[in-house]
Amino acid sequence: MNQKHWLSSYSADMPHEIDPDAYTSVTAIVEGAMTRYRDTIAFTSFDQHITFSEVDRLSSCLAAYFQKTLGVKKGDRVALMTPNIVAFPVTTVALLRLGAIQVSVNPMYTPTELRHQLNDAGVGIIIVHEGSTKTLSEIITETSVKHVITVQNNDCLEGSSAPPLNKNIPQALNFSELLIEGALLSRDPVTITGEDTVFLQYTGGTTGLSKGAILSHRNLVANMEQFKALIGPSLREGEDKVLTVLPLYHIFGLMANFLVYFSNGAQNILIADAKNMDALLATIKDIGLTAITGVNTLFIGLMAQPKFKDVDWSNMRLTLGGGSPIFRSTSDKWKSIIGHHILEGYGLSETSPTLTGNLIENEKFTETVGVPISSTDIILLDDNDNAVAIGEAGEVCASGPQVMSGYWNREDANAEVFTKEGYFRTGDIGVFDEDGFL
Repeated sequence: MNQKHWLSSYSADMPHEIDPDAYTSVTAIVEGAMTRYRDTIAFTSFDQHITFSEVDRLSSCLAAYFQKTLGVKKGDRVALMTPNIVAFPVTTVALLRLGAIQVSVNPMYTPTELRHQLNDAGVGIIIVHEGSTKTLSEIITETSVKHVITVQNNDCLEGSSAPPLNKNIPQALNFSELLIEGALLSRDPVTITGEDTVFLQYTGGTTGLSKGAILSHRNLVANMEQFKALIGPSLREGEDKVLTVLPLYHIFGLMANFLVYFSNGAQNILIADAKNMDALLATIKDIGLTAITGVNTLFIGLMAQPKFKDVDWSNMRLTLGGGSPIFRSTSDKWKSIIGHHILEGYGLSETSPTLTGNLIENEKFTETVGVPISSTDIILLDDNDNAVAIGEAGEVCASGPQVMSGYWNREDANAEVFTKEGYFRTGDIGVFDEDGFL
């Protein structure tokens, strides 16, 4: 296989390399965005808006409470277990400012899955949606959790108020009250570098118990720069409006929908319940979306709704698909309505997550996951770790600044998951074509 033979398929504006040290940390990126776009809408949720300056203020209050009252220090693991509501990004920004490590948790986890993740990560604090407190209550005494903070859908929005005592976890603190108390406190600055861990992103556990991928600030800065290089032609600073149906507790929604678009001053429309298609379409009817990320079933489901035709799609510049194959029939129908194909990409929790993507300039539907992105090398290896020829199948192995340093407390797994040359073994099988599409 030719070394990086996919580079010839890059557009003229697609850089071969990015600078993973363009910013000192994700924190620096986020704080810069809150300064530049202060009066711009950052998030829309349940038909209410919150500006970048409000995210700045609320996250500062929360960070102060965490630091001064709960004693959160740099490197502490804090779990965040909510659907796509405004409290999620506000909490993420607060943790970024403290140098704490976010452990994102699926709100639909079973008690067994939740217990494993909390104990494996050594979580001391959990911010949990009120709808998931029953699950937490079943296992909390078997974990290292010392503080529980409950969240409602409308926290951080106008009209939010403290709910009655949580019957599942009576000792729980209330998110909205923490914001009020935190406003009276000041926080001490924390120095954060690219080598510091920002997320413990847990894998799906398809080969046993889930493992926490250690993702550094540098990993995320790199993948944000790589992703912006990939979708650059679609971005408009301070003007984009992105639909976030993909869960923010998954790494793609967290990196792409939240961090990348937030850094560029976009309005992010958060959807907490993706199953309610009527409410979703009503929310976006007149917004003038410019970008959507999703899975094949989402796009099929949207197009099947009678109200789909009533939505203003005239500003759409980008549709990204992943997580499962995007079918040609889905993309063809989407293009006939929206005007462009669904661009499919590929990545993993361990790679922050993006490894490959289809190019915006490519007018055709490739039925591939695209080409390796900037500063990324992918080799396909046989069972003996020999590189296979173009057109032959092999295990996808990747290197780049977005690849994790390893799994949390799993030296045994780390020894197996990297090749002698340092390539991460994805466990997936791929084939390259002559043009470098995977």
